[in-house]
Amino acid sequence: MKKEIALNKANRLINSGALILVSSSYKDKNNIITLAWNSPLSHSPAILGISIAKTHLSSELIKKSKEFVVNIPSLDLLDKIVFCGTHHGHDIDKFKEAKFTAEKANRLAGTPLIKECIGHLECLLRDAKEVGDHILFIGEVVFASAEEELFNDIWIPDKVKLVYHLGGANFTSSGDLIKV
Repeated sequence: MKKEIALNKANRLINSGALILVSSSYKDKNNIITLAWNSPLSHSPAILGISIAKTHLSSELIKKSKEFVVNIPSLDLLDKIVFCGTHHGHDIDKFKEAKFTAEKANRLAGTPLIKECIGHLECLLRDAKEVGDHILFIGEVVFASAEEELFNDIWIPDKVKLVYHLGGANFTSSGDLIKV
């Protein structure tokens, strides 16, 4: 027998993608937001989508700067991932408080990478669509990088533990590689 799921929790049925840290910047303000709502949208050109609440500082910074970085963290950063997802950038400097290192991006004007992350997708904003209480930011990837020893066309499973959000305070990590 199947049980009914409350609509405000329905997204948890499909919301188990890898967590990302999105860095954004405009003028002298930098921010980091933790997101589970992200998706590849196109191979060629490489385009992805991220969904951020309209009220979050990151939404404002991305709209103004027209760029953002998708930073891929590993499990060892879980405390910092949770911190960036539970504190508001309007109130604090998340780079400073989470003890992340801002590193100059390769192709973006002013948005920094998070040095401690194992991968980065530098994106130029192509479009932004209001979707309910969120904004879907569509970004074209203009530069991608990953730690050489951890990525060989895919993340190397015995070396990398990505973080997945199951909802609320529940997380899991990537496991064994299964080839079919």
